[in-house]
Amino acid sequence: MKDLLVSRRSIAGFGVAAAAVALTACGNTAAEGSAPAAGSASAESSDGSVQLQVFAANSLEKAMPEVEALYTEQTGVTFADTQYKGSGDLVEQMRGGAPVDILITASAGTMDDAEEAGLVDADTREDMFVNDLVIVRAEGSDIEISSLKDVASVDGNIAIGEPGAVPAGKYANQALASVGLYTEDEGEGGEYDASIADKVVQADKVGTAAQYVSTGDCVIGFVYTSDVYRYDGIEVAYTCPAESHKAIVYPGAVATSSENADAAADFLAFCMDNEDALAIWAEYGFELA
Repeated sequence: MKDLLVSRRSIAGFGVAAAAVALTACGNTAAEGSAPAAGSASAESSDGSVQLQVFAANSLEKAMPEVEALYTEQTGVTFADTQYKGSGDLVEQMRGGAPVDILITASAGTMDDAEEAGLVDADTREDMFVNDLVIVRAEGSDIEISSLKDVASVDGNIAIGEPGAVPAGKYANQALASVGLYTEDEGEGGEYDASIADKVVQADKVGTAAQYVSTGDCVIGFVYTSDVYRYDGIEVAYTCPAESHKAIVYPGAVATSSENADAAADFLAFCMDNEDALAIWAEYGFELA
């Protein structure tokens, strides 16, 4: 496990060294699942400074608050209650009229949905980060996974994100389909093989899948490498081959509802260009796309 973490940090560290050194800055977030503040997509704080509303994929829950705090320190721009949920759920909230300045999803497909619905400005869209799909087990578990086919012989429940809302779940199903354990190559709308159908426990967020494993409710789960940095009590049992699923990419874009679009675009640029911000992403296992 240590070797995997050192490797990830070394790779991401290379991106940090190559990044621009100009500091710009970041702010606060609220607890996961809290409702965004009512009103316009961008509001002003009590001192008149810009306040941004960010909708971010659940797997960014630990790293993003630190980057936001850095941005606030450097620029004075603050943040409303940042929402961390399954990417599909975030897009649905936007469809319902939720005020948003910035959307960052964990799959190109969910950002495509937002773009097609006119919820984000396509000209501001950019792939920000990449990640790996891993199978985790409880720390110290004797479960061995040497290939995706081994999932069929696992004795116990398997945590997988609900594919309609959680990109990690769709990637997991794509990986299982590559070895005949799921019937739909796209990772949604299919059925699990009889050998695992009764074992799959669906999670509303990738973080929930990680927690199911850490609490012992499931013996293995499909999550991102970055989730191993977010949750205690889990470790990587197996890294899914990149060719077994679609590329895991995190696109970001400015919402068309934003009243401070320039400020929102500046923050997205900061996330990918600032040396200190890059160090935070690297600490949590994210690499620049």
